[in-house]
Amino acid sequence: MGSLPGGLAQRGNRVMVIAPRYGIYPDAFDTGHRFKIWLFGGEHEVGVFHCRKNGVDWVFVDHPSYLRAGNPYGDENGDFGDNQFRYALLCNAAVEIPLQVKLQETVYGDDNLVFICNDWHAALVPVILPSKYRPHGVYTNARSILALHNLRHQGVYPPFTYNMLNLPSEWYGALEFQYPPHMRQGAYEEEGRCVNTLKAGISCADRVVTVSPGYAWEITTPEGGWMLDGLLASRQYVLTGVLNGIDMDEWNPAEDPHIPYNYSIKNFIRGKNACKAALQKELCLPERPEIPLIGFVGRLDYQKGADLIMGALPWLVDNDCQLVMLGTGDKGLENALRVAETNHKDKVRAWVGFNVPMSHKITAACDILLMPSRFEPCGLNQLYAMRYGTVPVAHATGGLRDTVIDYNPYEKTGTGWTFNDLSVDGLLHALGTAVYTYREHPMSFQEVQKTGMCRDSSWDQAAAEYEKVFDWALTDGAYCS
Repeated sequence: MGSLPGGLAQRGNRVMVIAPRYGIYPDAFDTGHRFKIWLFGGEHEVGVFHCRKNGVDWVFVDHPSYLRAGNPYGDENGDFGDNQFRYALLCNAAVEIPLQVKLQETVYGDDNLVFICNDWHAALVPVILPSKYRPHGVYTNARSILALHNLRHQGVYPPFTYNMLNLPSEWYGALEFQYPPHMRQGAYEEEGRCVNTLKAGISCADRVVTVSPGYAWEITTPEGGWMLDGLLASRQYVLTGVLNGIDMDEWNPAEDPHIPYNYSIKNFIRGKNACKAALQKELCLPERPEIPLIGFVGRLDYQKGADLIMGALPWLVDNDCQLVMLGTGDKGLENALRVAETNHKDKVRAWVGFNVPMSHKITAACDILLMPSRFEPCGLNQLYAMRYGTVPVAHATGGLRDTVIDYNPYEKTGTGWTFNDLSVDGLLHALGTAVYTYREHPMSFQEVQKTGMCRDSSWDQAAAEYEKVFDWALTDGAYCS
């Protein structure tokens, strides 16, 4: 969850983060604590590694299924076939560790404890607490909060796998889900039935949090609910949108080690011009300070709307703009970027792949950052851009709608420009307004830059909102018992 744990710890909360031990973390030591969990027809022993940083206890669950090549969820061949087991194991370990493992000589215990469960991977925790612990007087004063970052991923598996989760049979309904006929896959006799892990978490959690107010509304609609909109709408009274924050130290133009010239709001015009010239030189683009330099940093896929940028490319070239794109993803889009660079050597640069220093350089050097996402639960790049005085042009969806506020030249308010019509024309309308303002009304453009740089995007803001949700959850009785 990024820097939320640190933000909560700074506000005086005792905070523990529990995650799989995906790698060999040099700062984490083996506590020597071992315990066994019954899952998938057998006992599985897990170990516990621990380190403490910035007032947060980082606890890593050790099991052979976590230490493997690839990313946490899969490799070049797709998702790992045992992900259901891996994350069910994590959930069961997560509810045992506060009871068993001493950290700073004491266990966390079960009183007034709040579990923040991230997405489907931790969504069994809200089911495990009432089905296996509260009936025996344990965790009666604990609460669970399900945090939704992307509703598209739900942890869906065949219905027979429920029996492998070691949950009481009467709780099957919490996970049961049935797809409509036109979406059904798998065995005919299942009739679209499955166990849906995320649905179970939404059904049983005491509170549900999303990463922006806009996304909290969108997921209650058929267009944004990914078949769970009815359930979420029924629980809307406990659904809260809390905007993510960013690491204000890592993303600080005054101290960023990745950019060639550091700057603050006091000298941002000079600093950004210097970063722009340096990036143009590094990428072998013509060094022209007057030309709008437009950037994109992100996955090259359908969700992020990279295809809309490719559709807008002729306009960008004809209107004398430079475009720099950094990302990887869809092979067709990657190849299209390469072709665009070949055909427009003085206007387009494509960095296919990902590079952290380059992402910082683009954020600092560009005048405008494009975020034409089809859906975006929160979005972070627009927050990074504002911090660096780069003006976002974004599709008005999810967290982008909450953070990118259209510039009002009369009131001198706003942090960028947005568009509602999800098309190349819609993107060009907003982008055209931004480029026109940049060229014809530079003082107004600088007002937008300064407004973005002054925005408080720290995790302290988010932590304060989370504390309100904690209070609401602990004040109410447990939703399931």
